[in-house]
Amino acid sequence: MSAAKRTGVPASVSVRPLSEPDLDRADAIFRVAFGTFLGAPEPETFFGTVDYVRTRWAADPHAAFAATVEGEVVGSNFAADWGSVGFFGPLTIRPDLWDQGIGRRLMEPVLACFDTWENRHRGLFTFSHSPKHLEFYRRYGFWPRFLTAVMKKQVAAGTPVRGRRLYGELTAAERPEALSLGRALTGAVYEGLSLDREIEATQAQGLGDTLLLEGADSGLDSLAVCHCGAGSEAGEDVCFVKFGAVRPGPGAADRFERLLDACEQLATEKGLGQLDAGVNLARQDAYRRMVDRGFRTQLQGVTMHKPNEPGYSHPDAYVIDDWR
Repeated sequence: MSAAKRTGVPASVSVRPLSEPDLDRADAIFRVAFGTFLGAPEPETFFGTVDYVRTRWAADPHAAFAATVEGEVVGSNFAADWGSVGFFGPLTIRPDLWDQGIGRRLMEPVLACFDTWENRHRGLFTFSHSPKHLEFYRRYGFWPRFLTAVMKKQVAAGTPVRGRRLYGELTAAERPEALSLGRALTGAVYEGLSLDREIEATQAQGLGDTLLLEGADSGLDSLAVCHCGAGSEAGEDVCFVKFGAVRPGPGAADRFERLLDACEQLATEKGLGQLDAGVNLARQDAYRRMVDRGFRTQLQGVTMHKPNEPGYSHPDAYVIDDWR
């Protein structure tokens, strides 16, 4: 952060909902903030064709916030509601205004969202090597737990997975039942966990699709919300598993292998060469199985939890996500 030129302390910082005309400016700040912190030679092009700002704003404009100084957008933050679970980010601020209290202002509306939604478990993903980030979020009651690996592998064609459906191919009449089955599955993973908003946002924005894998008893064995290609959270030539989970209990490991097969099959069908997926290292067997399949870590961070409990990150969980 020492590379960023500091200006004076802002005389007046305001926080308001992020609006559509703000998105280009918020996106530019998001890229240069991450690129500057990580020492990228051209921070303004950091993240390439990946889009976090527009996609998260469109998913829930009421949970997207802008910080302004003299009417100019200088930072933004986003909250996500997954039922009993809520997380936030990316929180980004123009680099020349770092360390001046704007981050604290952008935390206020996000925490208010969590209270309104009554999320029981709350969290974020941040840099594991940054004491500054860890201490900032600790002040709000978030505690660092296990590392989270954001992994990638080159896509290889495999045997088609039977019993697979795509949410995008369902009729309007079929979708409510699919969402209900999905809530039952994720609720078995962690009580109240729901991916309805992510599934519907992915469909509405054309970001990718959601895999639904049926079991032998015609129930739902697993699901995965996947972003595909440029303009999504995946980026060019990438299929990104934003969230994936299998029904817990006996046979969960086999169901997880089948879900990974289905994700790779979807990437192949979309003509994408890379599969990205995050996994918390507390989910030990899930992580080992991904490594055995050729996934390698491209980014490592830490999830911070409030309260200081594992949530659904424990050895018996076969879940893919990273809370970025």
